Amino acid sequence: MSNTIEFPPSSRGGFPASSGGARTFEFWFDYSCPYAYLASTQVRGIAHRTNSVLIYRPMLLGGVFQANNTPQNLSEGLAPAKKRHNELDMRRWAERWNVPLNKPAGHPLRTVDALRATLAAGIETSVIDAFFRAYWVEGRDIGNLETVRAILAETGHAEAFPRLDAHRDELRVRTDRAIELGIFGAPTFLVNNELFWGQDRLRFVERALGGRPRPASMRAPSRKHTLDAYFDFSSPFSYLGMSQVEGLALRTGSRLNVRPMLLGALFKTLGTADAPMMTWSQAKQRYYFQDLERWARHWVQPFRWPSRFPMNTVKALRCYLALPEERRKAFREATYRAYWSEDRDISNDQELIQLIGEGGPAILARTQDQDIKDALFAANRTAFDAGVFGAPTFVVDNEHVFWGQDRLGLVEDKLRE
Repeated sequence: MSNTIEFPPSSRGGFPASSGGARTFEFWFDYSCPYAYLASTQVRGIAHRTNSVLIYRPMLLGGVFQANNTPQNLSEGLAPAKKRHNELDMRRWAERWNVPLNKPAGHPLRTVDALRATLAAGIETSVIDAFFRAYWVEGRDIGNLETVRAILAETGHAEAFPRLDAHRDELRVRTDRAIELGIFGAPTFLVNNELFWGQDRLRFVERALGGRPRPASMRAPSRKHTLDAYFDFSSPFSYLGMSQVEGLALRTGSRLNVRPMLLGALFKTLGTADAPMMTWSQAKQRYYFQDLERWARHWVQPFRWPSRFPMNTVKALRCYLALPEERRKAFREATYRAYWSEDRDISNDQELIQLIGEGGPAILARTQDQDIKDALFAANRTAFDAGVFGAPTFVVDNEHVFWGQDRLGLVEDKLRE
């Protein structure tokens, strides 16, 4: 049964444009991605709310990864803390949207035949839903041809099975097209020639389509929670996230602890590249520069990529620790703004003295005291012990770790439990 909001299937390898001026958005996916599965449970709702045409775009994620020099198994080589977080993150999104999610044994499974079957069946939503459900709910091996045959029969498309090989070239053409567009992962959405990557960007997709994303739950928390916010001035994501954390704590009645850390030293402890962004593919880097600007507009924060990156923030963090508690917030905000909006060198002594204000030279001199050096070392140990592996990281009740400013919605969900 074809869903009425699905775009009519193209001729082999074709990519037709919509007619009648209707707003459209493309959903690029592969069944092997759990976040693509999660997104598949939400996209038709967005199409309905925005009166838009949803276009399904199957692609072979392995081919996209190969073109971007990305490991085929994304969990390989991750720090244990990051790997644990990613597993939890999938389940948090599933819980937020109230959808089942069961990671199958042997993941990632081979999906090329399932994708060809999807094309052979005319990109029907019933087939897409069935393959996603088989992989991420029922634990069926969709890399097995008999499983593919069975799913096509169950969805009323048994006649498509003999045509799988006929769609080999079409899948390759579609995957090549994804690479040309700058797609580097799944799910990716294309709205008005603008890319949005990840199920966590669906709010931006809906907004780009003229809709208004549904507000987060505002239920009152059942008890007072503790929120630890770990930051370093060197991270643009930390700059954006920390601009929101005090408002979040106030809204939820949470007890906020702002915790500095030296991200480069933490990366060294974890065996992570000193500036992970610089190791990404060109496509991913281009996307994230645009995405940072989107988030800056969303949080209403001034943002300009600095001419000096990465930045040595040891001295700035020591200044923060050397300041009296009541003066730290003002220094933190001024220093973030100086680096991520005004392109100032926050490793420079004179810049730091200006940012400190009253007693600047004396505070700067204290950065060479052993007790301040020890305090920063201890702060990094606290971060490591808490399971922190990047900035910003938010820890609720010393137990629940959330990484990234784009997870503040999930943090708020937890704080309202």
